[in-house]
Amino acid sequence: MIIKINIPTPGESITEVDLARWLVEDGDLVMKDQEIAEVESDKATLPLIAEKSGKLKILVKEGETVKVGTVACTIDTNRQPPDAKAGEKTKQNKKDAASAKKIAEIKKPVVEKGLSSTKDAGSTIRVTPLARKMMDKEGLSVDDIVKGLRKITSQEVRKILDRGGEASGIPQQLSNRNVRKESLSQLRKKLAKRLITVKNETAMLTTFNEVDMSRVMELRKKYQEKFTEKHGVKLGLMSFFVKAVTIALQEFPRVNSMLEDEQIVTPQYVDISIAVQTEKGLMVPVLRNTEVMSLAAIEKGILDLAEKARKFRLSIEEMSGGTFSITNGGVFGSMLSTPIINPPQSGILGMHNIVERPVAVNGRVEVRPVMYVALSYDHRIIDGRDSVSFLVKVKELLEAPEKMIFGGHDPERLLLEI
Repeated sequence: MIIKINIPTPGESITEVDLARWLVEDGDLVMKDQEIAEVESDKATLPLIAEKSGKLKILVKEGETVKVGTVACTIDTNRQPPDAKAGEKTKQNKKDAASAKKIAEIKKPVVEKGLSSTKDAGSTIRVTPLARKMMDKEGLSVDDIVKGLRKITSQEVRKILDRGGEASGIPQQLSNRNVRKESLSQLRKKLAKRLITVKNETAMLTTFNEVDMSRVMELRKKYQEKFTEKHGVKLGLMSFFVKAVTIALQEFPRVNSMLEDEQIVTPQYVDISIAVQTEKGLMVPVLRNTEVMSLAAIEKGILDLAEKARKFRLSIEEMSGGTFSITNGGVFGSMLSTPIINPPQSGILGMHNIVERPVAVNGRVEVRPVMYVALSYDHRIIDGRDSVSFLVKVKELLEAPEKMIFGGHDPERLLLEI
């Protein structure tokens, strides 16, 4: 029986996807529920699953853009695969046999050690002293090496032409001038459109500040072991930033707003979109209702979303929504940047690397771990006062993280009721 495997739909309004890559080859025997390919849209990557066991016939090429519902492959259920363990053993035996054959082809018996059995090749090909030493040690001739290359490509021909026959007798150093081209994926096409939209349709500005990270780093160093032991996850920097941003957004709700049909929509909750870099591009999964989350819950949520993003297993729901974004260029060594707003949101916070810098503390110069932070915002909605005050609030909370317990307020002032 021949069954058809159709391209699945990643979500509403998506009509085309890319067949990112096949995980098996044409003609392979596949098992039921085995992942056989990855399908990529502008929002998520989905696995293509074998509905039955049998012999696979691929109908859609890797990298091809096709419509949802297209038949990607067929499975002949009359050709059942062997037991999984037997299959693995057979595959390993084939691999070992191929390796042995390759070695046998290279190490062929030679007539005379270190000399070419082909007079023409041995007399025209020059061998460096180090290469000659290796060949003598392994009992290989020039002819063996030439045969081991199997074929001459256009690249080798160009090298000889560029050398001009080395008439001068002086070897020339050649550089690689090859060019590799690849089509834009659906994810990058969508990302490109969104970036252009932000540039053309928002009045984006960026404000900057610096944060003394001493207290946060002290807390992490002091309680890291106990925190990990109790919660099963490490205490990172991101949870402090998410917590600080959440409190600041509640104090300055306009930064948490978005423009919708000439109306300013301000959610009464906080959903933080966190940028995660993957092999296929930037993904921004959403951590929801951070206003009710502890640092441990935030760390667990971030870890879960990041792992799904890197495995391309994020759902549409996990990628949708978000009222504010955080991106961390510091993990790549960035000192300062102007992050781009993630529409339809109106603000994004950019984190950067931590560097020890001299700062003035109570009239004295001290060396402190300092991070520059940046807030990009849509000036159509957010005024300068709100944007600057928001970033200052984030700075205050990170420099005195104990204030987070009291909703961002000074515990001494609360105690004195002032």
